[in-house]
Amino acid sequence: MKVTDFWYDLPQELIAQDPLGDRTSSRLLLLDRKDGSIEHKHFFDIKNYLQKGDCLVLNNTKVIPARLMGNKIDTNAGIEVLLLKRHENDVWETLVKPGKKARPGAKISFGDGRLIGEVLEVVEEGNRLIKFSYDGIFEEVLDALGEMPLPPYITHKLQDKNRYQTVYAKHEGSAAAPTAGLHFTNELLDELKAMGVEIANVTLHVGLGTFRPVKVENVLEHHMHSEFYSIEQDEADKINRAKKEGRRVISVGTTSCRTLESATDDNGILHAGSGWTEIFIYPGYSFKMIDALITNFHLPESTLLMLVSALAGRESIMNAYNEAVAQKYRFFSFGDAMFIH
Repeated sequence: MKVTDFWYDLPQELIAQDPLGDRTSSRLLLLDRKDGSIEHKHFFDIKNYLQKGDCLVLNNTKVIPARLMGNKIDTNAGIEVLLLKRHENDVWETLVKPGKKARPGAKISFGDGRLIGEVLEVVEEGNRLIKFSYDGIFEEVLDALGEMPLPPYITHKLQDKNRYQTVYAKHEGSAAAPTAGLHFTNELLDELKAMGVEIANVTLHVGLGTFRPVKVENVLEHHMHSEFYSIEQDEADKINRAKKEGRRVISVGTTSCRTLESATDDNGILHAGSGWTEIFIYPGYSFKMIDALITNFHLPESTLLMLVSALAGRESIMNAYNEAVAQKYRFFSFGDAMFIH
């Protein structure tokens, strides 16, 4: 299986640069897994395609304002730091640009010294371990100084931080939003609950590896980045009960999907707990838990496009994507949605 099998041609102008005013007004492409048929609707129509008893699984991670703009203390050179993974004692694994200015021992000042970072060492893929010192509470300092780490294909400045956050975001730790969830409002979720749709939550902190291109020709040689997930016991019970009773388990986003598939055993039982997952889902994978998926449109040749191809079949997905391009859907993080059912 080659990476080029997952290529499609996307005109630059179809990459959504700004979120819509109303979260639910984005378009919705419905793709039937069984016959590959396609319907075009709007996201607020999702309630007509969900039914009583469906278990909708959300990823309640919260994006942290992980992009910090600072200056090297001795030279005043500008340095950008992206927080990737939290270690103990205020040490973070980070992505630093330009890296050559951030050798071990270098000190970086953010917000006129409100936050100081010292580079400890260079680790895999050129990432830096940085120890931070500050007065007060780190999250509050970060909230004041940090910016939302928008994906590289979004060039517009985000006017409202909350629009790169789901309305149900709860546990801080993501470097990117679980974007399928951006289409939901509290009102829509209340409507679904009133219909008898059950809502369950899992947590997966999305890493920037999500945007990392696949650089090998053979899909099977690609190594996935690891991401931290957590599932509470009562949420696992809720999802297992739905599965046992033959009700649909519908994942909101590839992150919820990867969490569920990582924590489900070969007998189809989802286990509560937390850990790191490097699960890589591509065609040929046999899904153990999810029955349907709400998702956005993904980058050509990306691991996420491979995941949705595993669920719906590569030909069906590529056909749906080409149709979405022809219909001028909006793509990627702030773009339109797809319901694979």
